[in-house]
Amino acid sequence: MALKGNLRDFTITQLLNLINLARKTGTLAIEGPQDTAWVSFREGKLAYSKMGKDDGHLASILYRAKKISPAQHKMILARAGGMSDKELGLLLVNANYITQQDILSSLQAEFIGTIHRLFTWVEGRFSFENGLLPPNGKILLRINLENIIIEGSRQLREWEQLQDEIPSLDIALKFSDRPGSKIKNVNLSVEEWRVVKYIDPKNSIRQIANTTKMNDLEIRRIIYSLLQAGLIEMVRQEGAQVKPLQVGLPAKDTSERKSLVNRIINRIRSI
Repeated sequence: MALKGNLRDFTITQLLNLINLARKTGTLAIEGPQDTAWVSFREGKLAYSKMGKDDGHLASILYRAKKISPAQHKMILARAGGMSDKELGLLLVNANYITQQDILSSLQAEFIGTIHRLFTWVEGRFSFENGLLPPNGKILLRINLENIIIEGSRQLREWEQLQDEIPSLDIALKFSDRPGSKIKNVNLSVEEWRVVKYIDPKNSIRQIANTTKMNDLEIRRIIYSLLQAGLIEMVRQEGAQVKPLQVGLPAKDTSERKSLVNRIINRIRSI
C-alpha cells in the first residue's frame, strides 16, 4: 500500500482505521513540526512505536515505567547498553530483576502512549512503508487497535473543544484579580502544580508546555481546569524567558496544602 499524505487531510484516527481494516504489516512514519514518530504494525495490530526524541532502549522504557530504579537503569546502560532489547529482557528476567509481564506491560504502555501523543498532532507529513518492521532485536507486541481508535476519537473531540476554549498557545496567563468562590475548594494535582509554578504574564502557554514537557492536549487540559476554577486569566504575553515562580511544590499534609493555597491567594490579591 503506497500511502503518503498530510495530517491536515488524513487524521491519525483515520490512518489507524485503514491499517486495522486492511490488516497491514509495515511502518508508519510521521514527521511533525517538532518531532518524528515511527509506528509499526503486524497484520493490523500495533507492534512497536517510537518517538524521535525518546530513548527507545528497553532499559529506559522500564525506567520510565518505574519498573527499575535510577541506579539500576544507570548500571544496566553501563554494563549491557550494547545488548538488543530481546537479549536484555532475557537477562533481566533470568536475573530476577523483573518479570516477563513487567516487560510486556511497560512496552504496551510505552507504545500506546506514543499513539495517544500522536492524536494531538494536526500538522505533519506521513508515509507508510509496507512490510517494514523494526530490527530483529526489538521486542514486538500484538496490540488490538480497536480500543486505541475509540480512545483516539474521544481525544479528538476533547481536543476540538479545548481548541475552541484556548485557541492559541502563544498567549500568557496571570493569577485572577478577583478569584471566584471556587478558589476555596482548590485541590491541585501534581501536574497542575507543575504548571502553576510558571504562571506569569511573561510566560506563554507554549513556553510553559515546553518547560514542563507536556504536549498540546495535556497543557490545554490543565489550563482549562485552572481557568474553570477561576484561579487564572488569559492575557497578552509581555515577552520574556520562562522563569519559575517561587510558590513551592504540593504540600504533603492538609495544613501545609491550605497554607500554600493561601499564599497563592495572597499573590493573586497583590497582582
